[in-house]
Amino acid sequence: MRYLWIIGLAAVVSVCQASDFVIETSLPRQTVRHFGASDAWSMQFIGLWENEAEQNKIADWLFSTGNDADGKPKGIGLSVWRFNLGAGSAEQGKDSQIQPGTRTECFLTKDGSYDWTKQSGQRKFLRLAKERGVPHFLAFMNSAPVYFTQNGLATNTGRGGNINLKDDCYDDFARFLATVVEGIEEHDGIHFDYLCPVNEPDGHWNWLGPKQEGSPATNYEIARLVREVGREFNKRRLTTQILVDESSDYRCMLDTHETNWERGYQIRSFFSKDSVNTYLGNVPSVPRLMVGHSYWTNTPVPYMKDIREQLRDTIAKYGLKFWQTELCIMGNDEEIGGGGGYDFSMKTALYVARIIHHDLVYADAESWSWWRAAGGDYKDGLIRIYADDHNRKGENIGNKSGYAVDSRLMWALGNYSRFIRPGAVRYEVSSSEEFDPYGVMCSAYRNSDGSWAVVVINYSESLKDFNVRLSDQKAYKWQMYRTSDVSGETLKPVGICDGSAKLAPRSITTFVSLGK
Repeated sequence: MRYLWIIGLAAVVSVCQASDFVIETSLPRQTVRHFGASDAWSMQFIGLWENEAEQNKIADWLFSTGNDADGKPKGIGLSVWRFNLGAGSAEQGKDSQIQPGTRTECFLTKDGSYDWTKQSGQRKFLRLAKERGVPHFLAFMNSAPVYFTQNGLATNTGRGGNINLKDDCYDDFARFLATVVEGIEEHDGIHFDYLCPVNEPDGHWNWLGPKQEGSPATNYEIARLVREVGREFNKRRLTTQILVDESSDYRCMLDTHETNWERGYQIRSFFSKDSVNTYLGNVPSVPRLMVGHSYWTNTPVPYMKDIREQLRDTIAKYGLKFWQTELCIMGNDEEIGGGGGYDFSMKTALYVARIIHHDLVYADAESWSWWRAAGGDYKDGLIRIYADDHNRKGENIGNKSGYAVDSRLMWALGNYSRFIRPGAVRYEVSSSEEFDPYGVMCSAYRNSDGSWAVVVINYSESLKDFNVRLSDQKAYKWQMYRTSDVSGETLKPVGICDGSAKLAPRSITTFVSLGK
């Protein structure tokens, strides 16, 4: 059936000259640590469903590295899972000024004790992830616990651009974070490798106060908090690394954007010794690493490459590494119609794959994560969730059951996450053709076991002849896994080749080496 499809397709589309790519085995680039997604905000509800079969189906899709009887991957094998550590808006109910679907519980109670029954739905997915072999976990906070905030809320409510944290509660916040890291490991057996105490502190939406948890912060306030957390973690001998600073926009990391100098130039502010008041390079548990989000920098398409090359060069100047830790579709992503309305097709999948390619190849990202693992009728979930009763965004609010549908977006991420495993090294790929973000894009990775994974995007409407080889002349057979809009093609094994193949239109194919 697949052969007949190829023949029929070739009759109606033009076959271009072969795209020739060479993996430059003497030119290694960054080490890839992991690919991931977050549990916000759906897993707090999905984790409480009575239908465990549906929960396990979702967990298999997200975390499994196994194959079925036909050799087809059961899931996309995420290797880092981001846990949204709650600030307590759920306990406040309507008084939180936050919509029900994005409220979160807090382990800390009003009397100062800890309730380890909180966030149980999310914690179930922590355990499901670990059971399926996810090796890394990251916790992040959108707001300090409501007991420590200046306005008693987990949302900013237009109170200005400073951090929503009482001046005498920085140490309390640090003790809370350390206690939760210890508590979840004790109660759930989950060790957090990383924790980020602030999230998008530079986003102008955070200054106004949206209907979700969040707080702005200046670079000085972030530095003060991170130093306090570093002292507390060091005191308790915690090995969890503290990350900065989940920037909402690459432009804030490099310069200023929609704000003033107090929130801009973040790379320089945190890792130049000349920035005495904000320097974090000597703080215990803080790696030489910047983490940020890919929002708003993906159009125009040529700019997407330019901004990432600027980011790469600046990161290298200060001897740092870079992780991209969050992305979904926004209003400026006009090529695919913006964020509204869920899309199961390759339209969104290819668009996001092109961003992944740019972040890995031009920004040298060591880690790449999508925003939400599951969501409603918006382009922010890898998986589409349905429930009998839901709010306007399709959130599963308080339901005891629901069901999930996968998307080409999820499987497209799997073309990377399933086959490029933690510790893989990206290598430069050369081609005689000019780079075409609307044509064929190729990147190559060598896993720690010696195997190669080559991810090839064909953004075009045409069938493409393709050839890949290694510069050291070593020859391999390659197993091909393809994701496309063709029925059943979600990381589907589509044959073995010697490096030459035909790329289906509007598809992503991963070539995995089988040996000489």
